[in-house]
Amino acid sequence: MKILILTAATGGGHLKAAHTLQTYIQENTQDNEVVVADTLKEVSAILDKTCCDGYRFLARRTPRVFGRLYRASNSDTPLYSLVERFNGAIGRKLLPLFETEKPDVVISTHPFATEMVSHLKGRGRVRAPLLCLMTDYGPHRAWVAPNVDAYVVADDAMAVQMASWGVPREKIYAFGIPVPDLFFSKANRTELLTEFGLRPELPTVLFMAGSFGVTNILSIYKELVQESFPFQIIIITGRNKRLYRTFRKLIPRSPKITKLVFFTDRVADYMHASDLLVTKPGGLTVSEALACSIPLAVFDAIPGQEEDNANFLIAHNMAIPLDSRGGASAAIVSLLEDSRRLEQMRASCGAFDKSDSGKNIFSLIDSLVHGGEEARA
Repeated sequence: MKILILTAATGGGHLKAAHTLQTYIQENTQDNEVVVADTLKEVSAILDKTCCDGYRFLARRTPRVFGRLYRASNSDTPLYSLVERFNGAIGRKLLPLFETEKPDVVISTHPFATEMVSHLKGRGRVRAPLLCLMTDYGPHRAWVAPNVDAYVVADDAMAVQMASWGVPREKIYAFGIPVPDLFFSKANRTELLTEFGLRPELPTVLFMAGSFGVTNILSIYKELVQESFPFQIIIITGRNKRLYRTFRKLIPRSPKITKLVFFTDRVADYMHASDLLVTKPGGLTVSEALACSIPLAVFDAIPGQEEDNANFLIAHNMAIPLDSRGGASAAIVSLLEDSRRLEQMRASCGAFDKSDSGKNIFSLIDSLVHGGEEARA
């Protein structure tokens, strides 16, 4: 079976979901070829740069504007119709990719790709089944298109809103966003902390800075390390060299034990070693944290999908909100001091078990291609 996954680089979550699913299928099934393609790059290098740079600029520099555009495109407005027509018009530029790959099934992890392929299917130019894999915890109309054969969503509650947009319930599968198996694996916290040069007897707070070079995390850190409650901190800055250098100057003066980490492929280990994750609520980061059963303290949610993610976590007792302008340290310490509440939140995260996401998605793919009875999780 030939599987084509279409994604885009407007935020790392779309890419991560695509490559995680690709890896699962390649490592756990036989006689299946998976190709991942960047939709916007396939259509136009200029369009790719415009969309990716524009997304980063709006989300980072003018989040309120981004939020207004997000909400405007999530209802039956001229903006929604314009985006829909534009994606439909340029979708034909994907035809050379389809002619080359000849996929048996198409999976989209980005709303633009969903609309483009749906348009091609509507015109009879593509006949392969289309599966839409949504990468956040709140639905958005941009993901919904008339010729999608199945939707994979993070949670069953998303189906209610999608049904109001006309999506048949039988097309929606709450299999969850796929994350690598190592996030679900059990780990020895004491051994990990010892390996990292930290003290196993202390509560551990993990900071993850995010892909947009978050700087408000600096103010939270400066405020937090002045708290008298005993705990230690791990900070992962990702590839943000400027943020890493700034933290490296701050840490020697910190009264708290702090381990600073640049880009790493051991995020799962750091999550398993920690008691609380302080982060922005991106869809894939949230999914990885839930897989590790680590409660979250979320801040600076971008109005739109990150706000939806934060609301989902808070409503399900998996996270607390933080205000990066002040008071964040008190909220964190209050949670660390209340071990019973923290354990209840950890249990809520663990109960949200999507460890079979890859397996269930592949079964759905197989069913779409070969027919037969579809199992719903």
